[in-house]
Amino acid sequence: MIIDQLNEPVPGSSLLSTPTGDAYTDPTIFEREQAEIFEKMWNCVMREDSLATAGEWKTITIGREEIIVVRTRKSGIRAYYNVCRHRGMRVCTSGEGKNKTLQCGYHAWTYALEGDLVAAPNLTSMPDVDRKEYGLKPVHVRTWLGYVWISLADDPPSFDETVLGEVKTRFGDVESIDNYGVENLKCGESKTYDVQANWKLIIENFMECYHCATIHPELTEVIPEFADGLASQRKNGEVHGASFGDDIQGFTVDGSSGVSSLPAIAPGQDRKYYAITVKPQVFINTVPDHVIIHRMFPVSESRTIVVCDWLFQPQVIDEGMEIANSVELFHRVNQQDFEACEQTQPSMSSKAYDHGGALVPSEHHIEEFHQWWAARLGGNVPVPA
Repeated sequence: MIIDQLNEPVPGSSLLSTPTGDAYTDPTIFEREQAEIFEKMWNCVMREDSLATAGEWKTITIGREEIIVVRTRKSGIRAYYNVCRHRGMRVCTSGEGKNKTLQCGYHAWTYALEGDLVAAPNLTSMPDVDRKEYGLKPVHVRTWLGYVWISLADDPPSFDETVLGEVKTRFGDVESIDNYGVENLKCGESKTYDVQANWKLIIENFMECYHCATIHPELTEVIPEFADGLASQRKNGEVHGASFGDDIQGFTVDGSSGVSSLPAIAPGQDRKYYAITVKPQVFINTVPDHVIIHRMFPVSESRTIVVCDWLFQPQVIDEGMEIANSVELFHRVNQQDFEACEQTQPSMSSKAYDHGGALVPSEHHIEEFHQWWAARLGGNVPVPA
């Protein structure tokens, strides 16, 4: 099967074909996705301020690997495979903690926060053991937008060309997202969703609004153009922000005013919603007074964990300003979207979907995602016969 077969026009119609159902249900394909996509690209894993002081650490799963992310005393945030270099036991056996060193519970091999091996039983009798060489195996780390980004690749892709490149495609330049000052915002609410659906269904859903009039009554009330099936993410990098309705005061569940606008947004960003997909697992949503960021962590071919953060100016959180209506709007959108994805997942294994589905014209921009996905897997993926 060849990549060029993806998204060919269906004869006699304006529809484009999608990948076949196997793409969403085959464990072998999921394993290839983990290896070729999630373990080779940049993943947004956690808020930088969730590791506030030296010695604080958390574990996170990326692809098939478990990673320790720790704030060091000397080098800022570092990340390592959660594997002792002695006999391979997990060094950190809980989800988070705070320690002066990282010690394996099997034979007490002990590592500095900076990764070097610093102690082990009888280590002084083994002077030929290189403490750096036998330190924890590091992975690549970047911080951006107040988040920690990690790549497990030995030679990671350019952060500027991939992550920042997605922003340029959406906004036209990186400076436009800088106006929101995301790195200086504070998390007012974080919700975790356990979605029984393939990660690609979630991305495809986020990229189109053909479904909005059907399942998002609150959202289309705030942004009326979404009721016409128009998404704020358009093909060919068109810069387009979706406008609030004339009588809408803020991006809230009832259209009431939210909190004060972010101080540096441009006039063209006022009263508008923008959405960015940063492949493979991040959605960034910006509105005048807050920012919403989703991070996806695929667990299996039919299960995905999604973490959603609502970010506001620090004084909004510190002073206890009311954010419930702002949070509730996108929380409902999330619930509605994820239910739709969960209702779609079982059909991916149906004979009725052996040849895939179809994209209507307002969804045609999703073909760019399908082509990217197929290319990452080498083109040898299920496509319509």
